[in-house]
Amino acid sequence: MKRLVYALPVAAFLVLAFFLFRSLVLPPPSVLPSALIDKPAPAITIAAMDDATPGFTSADLKSGHVTIVNFFSSWCVPCRMENLQLMVLSKMPGMHVYGVDYEERQEGAGRAFLNEMGNPFSHIVADPQGDEGREWGVYGVPETYVVDGNGIVRFKLVGELTAQAMKNQLLPAIEKAKKASS
Repeated sequence: MKRLVYALPVAAFLVLAFFLFRSLVLPPPSVLPSALIDKPAPAITIAAMDDATPGFTSADLKSGHVTIVNFFSSWCVPCRMENLQLMVLSKMPGMHVYGVDYEERQEGAGRAFLNEMGNPFSHIVADPQGDEGREWGVYGVPETYVVDGNGIVRFKLVGELTAQAMKNQLLPAIEKAKKASS
């Protein structure tokens, strides 16, 4: 019986050490691959967020130009932090940035957020229940996708779009998607 008392803490420590070590060798969530990469973007079946900005459909994602689709929400702190990068991105020539207002808790909060922070999106749809996000494989907001001109998802960024992530990951993915669309 005494041996069992000493063995239990050792066994618990070994189990904990295994899971901690395993987390060190797994990739961080921001680089987890998406099941959608190199597959058609899921159908967009939701309406525009409001009358101020048009919505978009699956046909818009297949219109021959690369599209950035960003899932955001007004309650999301990293969404506020990445808004400046999205504004910069939206002002680049030939850039098409679409938004999905994801699991908004209060009606009109998405528009208030964009009025306060600035609206980088030329088209926005509302996903109040998160159904569309689940189809896209959204873990949580913010998430940004690059869709080529044929409607194929080419890249996914999980988490905040920082200046470094835009330079090192998103812009190269956009260029690659442009070549794939040709």
